[in-house]
Amino acid sequence: MPSWRELRRFCQRDGWELFKDTDHYYYRKKISAEDYKTTMVSKGSGQINGNLWKRILNHQLKVSKEYFNGKI
Repeated sequence: MPSWRELRRFCQRDGWELFKDTDHYYYRKKISAEDYKTTMVSKGSGQINGNLWKRILNHQLKVSKEYFNGKI
């Protein structure tokens, strides 16, 4: 499983915009004129647990594991 740091690195390298920096980092990526993908990244450095990682990958990032791994 990837770490929160790796998820943040992916967002930065894949062209996601940091739009809010509070106790978490909030990123978004425009997918159409009116629609964005969004994700929240913890400021912790630990690993993302399995079920949460699957939800982030499939429902927020909407990319394959291979694509994600190629960007980190």
